[in-house]
Amino acid sequence: MTPLTRRTFLGTSIGAAGAVTGAALLGSRPALARTVLARTAGQEARHTVTLRARPAAEGERLRLQQALRTTEFHPTRVHLPAGTPMAVEVTAPDGVLPTLYVGAPDTHADVAYKNPRAYRLTEGVTTVTDPGGGLVYLALTGDGQRARVKFLSGGVRVPTFTLGESTEAEFQSQLDTLTAAPQAELVSPHAIVTITRDGMLAWRDQDHGELLRLLETIIASHAAISGLSAAGRSPLPFHLVEAPRMPTGAGAYATHGWTAYPRTYLDRLIAVDGLRTRGWGVYHELGHQHQQMAYKPEDLTEVTVNVYALAAQRTLAQPSNLTRPDARTGLTPYQSALAKLPAADFRRLGAYEKLVPFRQLELAFGEDFHPRLHQLVREERPASDYTESAKRWGNLAIYTSRIAGADLSGFWTRWGAPLTAEYLARVAALGLPAPAADPSTLTD
Repeated sequence: MTPLTRRTFLGTSIGAAGAVTGAALLGSRPALARTVLARTAGQEARHTVTLRARPAAEGERLRLQQALRTTEFHPTRVHLPAGTPMAVEVTAPDGVLPTLYVGAPDTHADVAYKNPRAYRLTEGVTTVTDPGGGLVYLALTGDGQRARVKFLSGGVRVPTFTLGESTEAEFQSQLDTLTAAPQAELVSPHAIVTITRDGMLAWRDQDHGELLRLLETIIASHAAISGLSAAGRSPLPFHLVEAPRMPTGAGAYATHGWTAYPRTYLDRLIAVDGLRTRGWGVYHELGHQHQQMAYKPEDLTEVTVNVYALAAQRTLAQPSNLTRPDARTGLTPYQSALAKLPAADFRRLGAYEKLVPFRQLELAFGEDFHPRLHQLVREERPASDYTESAKRWGNLAIYTSRIAGADLSGFWTRWGAPLTAEYLARVAALGLPAPAADPSTLTD
């Protein structure tokens, strides 16, 4: 779910804080820092992270014509305690300098530190002190340039399972011995999963390699329904976090840079069987970070997102949510929705009922319908603002008709879509024939 108050509650920018630089500060540490270091003896982070520059998240959002961007973060396996000076040494042979961020998004108990804090690094040694503390990330924006960041002092090691690198035994040992960091992370090529230490311990008996491979499969299903080849997919990962608070009325949420889940979601987020069989909420939130903006009026924010969730269900050989009877009525969404045609008011349909016509387009015109739709929108990049609801509804009718090779104005009108006379005329001007069969009658 994406809360309606996203712009006020979540914000869309990451604030920057100034970094204290210079080797002169390395020997100066307040009493708090000495206390932390004494308590975490043997857990200090002293390793080097090697980076290759990747595209900017906003540039990737625009390239893919998506409504939300993902993250530029590169995990470091380091936590910075609040108020503790941390020294890092940067080597940037290609002249591109990384940015260091403190704090996994919206995971701090104090909402004042909800957004990560950015610190520009310089060549050589930089000392960073952050008042909120948190997990440390790096970002290097560019086109393959290299940089190295060596952690010299001040940070503590974070239990981290990296797909293809970590063993389960190593990760379990880290959970037992690296106790200074309040969070742990799971990392794969397309995902960063940030969980509280307590939450990870509660589900530590999972096969974390299998879990991350499953998450990669889910994300790949979203890429496939988006019409993205392996080469076309973004190299930037998706960041999934366990958050201490949720917006009013939201069970989970998605925004620029991350998706967030409460503790009660962990049985579906970091448990293999739960993610495979009951992970609709995770599929849904990740779907928000794939939605294209050109044909997403506000009415469809919580609708077209489930095109991606259905794709994940099919990939995982799950029954479709559209074929599951409602516990109260005994009717499937197909049955209840089709009974309301042809005089449906789209805005009054239930959430799954609204999803039916989008599945019907696949049934009528092929399983590659949505991939082709995404590809065409990426090619043509039709401009629209999020406030232009009529235009985005119109784009939906125009682009789906073009992909179908048929005039779908009657189909959308039958479903009660609020299409204006202007856009009905623009669909008619395409000169396409009526569909050979009525798509609104189709079901799985």
